[in-house]
Amino acid sequence: MSSIELTDSQKKVLQTLVDLYRESETAIKGESVAEMIDRKPGTIRNQMQSLKALQLVKGVSGPKGGYKPTANAYNALDIQEMDEPASVPLTLNDERIETVNVQEIDFLSVHHPEKCRAEIHIQGSTEDFQDGDTVTVGPTPKSRLAITGRIDGIVDTDNILVLDTESMDAPVDN
Repeated sequence: MSSIELTDSQKKVLQTLVDLYRESETAIKGESVAEMIDRKPGTIRNQMQSLKALQLVKGVSGPKGGYKPTANAYNALDIQEMDEPASVPLTLNDERIETVNVQEIDFLSVHHPEKCRAEIHIQGSTEDFQDGDTVTVGPTPKSRLAITGRIDGIVDTDNILVLDTESMDAPVDN
């Protein structure tokens, strides 16, 4: 766990910067972050200054400049960096979402068969998701687990989809 306590606003700005940086691997302009989270560019500049003071972002000058997350940013958001992370697909209403990858799956209530819920931590934006949408996650790389359910909540500051699970399937080896 990170020892840096971020406000919800700082966390959302930093998470958005990390998501955009992962897609392009180039410096991200504040205007791009502002557009993604529907904030004014001046607000993002102010947030970036506070994140720079916390050593979570660094500024890049020049015409292709902007901001880049530091290694501390990944730690503050509890994101593990890997050279070649496995891809865990996610489909939204039967359509594969290429801009999102599943980072973590937490089960909240597997002991109650009618109320099994899962938190799906994603890399990428939650803006395309809405309560009631059908989502399928997986198969996961090792266990080949696939989970299908309806979105019952979205925590956009943490990029989490809360699913009311309808099915969980994994191949069984005898």
